[in-house]
Amino acid sequence: MPAETTPAETTTSDDPESVGSTAVPAEAVAPLIRGIAVLRELTEADGRLSPSGLERATGLARSTVDRITATLARMGYVRLDGRDAVLAPRVMELGNAYLAALRLPALLDTRADELADELDESVSLAVADRDGIRFIHQATRRRAMSLSFRIGDLLPAERTAPGPLFATEWTQQEWLAWRQRRAADPQDRTFTAVPPREHTTPDEDFVRRSAQAAADGWALDDQLIEPGLVAVSVPVRDPRTGRIACVANVVSHTSRHTAANLRETLLPRLRSAVRTMEEDLRLAPPPEPGTAPAGLATWTGASKQELGREFIESLARGLTVLTAFGEGRASLTLTDVAQATGLARATARRALITYEHLGLVARTPDRRFAPTPRILSLGFPPLSRMSLAQIATPHMEELAHRVHESTSLAVLADGGEEIQYTARVAPTRVMSVNVAVGARRPAYATSAGRVLLADTPERQRVLGDLRRLTPRTVTDPAALAAVLAEVRQRGYALIDEELEEGLRSIAVPVRDRSGSTVAALNAAAHAARRTLEECVEDLLPALLTTAGRIESDLHVAGRFTHVSLP
Repeated sequence: MPAETTPAETTTSDDPESVGSTAVPAEAVAPLIRGIAVLRELTEADGRLSPSGLERATGLARSTVDRITATLARMGYVRLDGRDAVLAPRVMELGNAYLAALRLPALLDTRADELADELDESVSLAVADRDGIRFIHQATRRRAMSLSFRIGDLLPAERTAPGPLFATEWTQQEWLAWRQRRAADPQDRTFTAVPPREHTTPDEDFVRRSAQAAADGWALDDQLIEPGLVAVSVPVRDPRTGRIACVANVVSHTSRHTAANLRETLLPRLRSAVRTMEEDLRLAPPPEPGTAPAGLATWTGASKQELGREFIESLARGLTVLTAFGEGRASLTLTDVAQATGLARATARRALITYEHLGLVARTPDRRFAPTPRILSLGFPPLSRMSLAQIATPHMEELAHRVHESTSLAVLADGGEEIQYTARVAPTRVMSVNVAVGARRPAYATSAGRVLLADTPERQRVLGDLRRLTPRTVTDPAALAAVLAEVRQRGYALIDEELEEGLRSIAVPVRDRSGSTVAALNAAAHAARRTLEECVEDLLPALLTTAGRIESDLHVAGRFTHVSLP
């Protein structure tokens, strides 16, 4: 559950230069402020910007932008794709630190998913971020017209169903900040996740909605975000304090429910689910502190030695401070942060002062530091809906360039008899393996298929019709079972002209956070180009290294979001 924090002094704008106190503290770390600005602008641009675009958006000098992106690339937070800087999955570890410290997604996401399945509507969990709301979990329905908001997106409180509920706990100071923001931004252009529009109702309308929400214990959104979108929300209260921990929100479309119908048909089931959520919070055991990051100070020092002036050590060290938070580490003292990161107390202190100014951490009543939802503005929204193919493709491009062979990513198709290729990268050759993304092949006769079948319990395997595709194809069920057992034992599959004459391929598993094989990565070559021994000696090590990098990104991206496989 979230730690109590000191109320904010200003508005919800995500602009790093416009939050916290009006003056930048003397001890704030200027390179860290500039680095946060770059991450914020990349996030607002949906994850990709050119250096000149970053220069215009941040007002920073081109040389400064280049040094910041080089440092972020060294940390794995961005990758440099041609002339563009692109957010990379590893930057999600910052948002993951906040979500793990919060605990609510881990404790309540299953209940939200079950409710979405029961209602066949999108269900989200939201937390307050000053005078806005941010989503911390989404269970969406696959429809032609579906919810487009992402985890970490910031919405103005007055245009949502959760907003009036959170506003029931605002102080006079927070109501004043809300009014000032409304006056300064009459079209909500600082909230890039929602369509801009002129305010159609006076401030007092939201005051009235909040008072009504306090009396009813629930709130409605009748097409306030955009025409056709309706929602109903109920607060989930912290059993320790009675305050709102988060809000559960059911979203629909007017083609399925009117706002009145939403209240009559879905609100009772939403309230029932919230009671269960609150009971889960009450019964949840105290969190066991997770493993704190280790060796970060040493790593940043070594990177500085290697890259010299192009590596901004104060930026890298400052960002590592956010990773000190996590499960069982919802609020930390300065000493805790210094010990977790290996940084000097003075370095950790300046970073925390900077983050407090930027609204990324807040002081608790007992003078500890706690992360705020604003951390989700650092790269999380555009990456929260990445597919495995999107995660894998940059790594596959490096692999294909290194081994000069075609590489593919495949998953088991529905039914389990075939594999479906979800990503492919081919080198520039006169003759290369030609497989289209989306194409299917029989699993039993492909290296990727055998990796996936080998990890499938034998009683659940579906082999289908074992047809002889070439004279070398293994079609005997007993022989194939022995081959799959060997694949599982050695950790890779090697195919010698069984799918197509002249084609050899080798594949390794890609595993999720639980250790289950969710995909297979392969490299394919013509038999005249590589012997079987060369496939194992030359291709296998590169495949294993690449699979490890894909898994590392997948584990970060999939900690609190759903990574789609197809």
